[in-house]
Order: sequence, then C-alpha cells, then structure tokens
Amino acid sequence: MDRLARLPSRLVGQASLHADRLVAAALAQEGMRRHHYAVLAALAEHGPASQADLGRRLWIDRKDLHAVVADLERAGLISRVRDAADRRRNVVAATAAAPETLERLDARVAAAQEAFLAPLDPAEREQLSALLARLIDHHRG
Repeated sequence: MDRLARLPSRLVGQASLHADRLVAAALAQEGMRRHHYAVLAALAEHGPASQADLGRRLWIDRKDLHAVVADLERAGLISRVRDAADRRRNVVAATAAAPETLERLDARVAAAQEAFLAPLDPAEREQLSALLARLIDHHRG
C-alpha cells in the first residue's frame, strides 16, 4: 500500500473523491447536483448559450445535459428557446429566479470547499490551487 499511497495521481484522485462528496452533499441540501450548479454558474458568468456550447464548455455529455436542462427548466431556473438564427439549436438562458438560487448554491459550495481545505492554512490553500491549475493547464494541451 505504501507504493500506491506515494503516487501523486492517486493522491489527487483520492482528494477529488472527498471533495466531490462534500460538494454533492452540500448541493443535495438544495435538491441540486453538480451539473445543475455548473450550468447555472456558466450561464451567470457567460450569458445565454446553446445547449451544445454549454455541453462543450462544461464537459457534460449531450444526454446528461439534456436531463439537467430539463430539470432546471422545470424548476423555473432556466428557459430554453429555439435559436432564431439556427432553428436546430436551443438557446438556454437563466431566468430571474436563477441568481438567488445560485447565490444559495455558491454559499453551500463555499462551505464544502472550506470543509475540504480545513487542514490547510491560507497560504497552503493558494499554493495547492496554483499547483493544481498549473497541472490542468499543462495537460489541456
């Protein structure tokens, strides 16, 4: 087991599992999942987008995204309309109810991040984030 415990890829994977569980539990308190949060956050940051663009931007499979969009539409948090320029595409936009919901979700996600990073001091948290971002940037190509 020492061999596995020393592998950086395994350590990152194990840390990711813990972080994902904390975030999933936090979002579940609002009846949401990570993909719901990602779609709402992307729409808040970038504005309306086609479902295809959202899927590519968030790395969410088309079928999964369709279900997430349907969930959010039923909840009154997004609207979906045909793109006037290309009738084959749906444009997804946040509704007036989305910002308040996203604010609550942000607070829950922030609390999950705090719980995940609890053993680290502020400088270590910054360093960890910077190192992980550097690894991701490098491997994105």
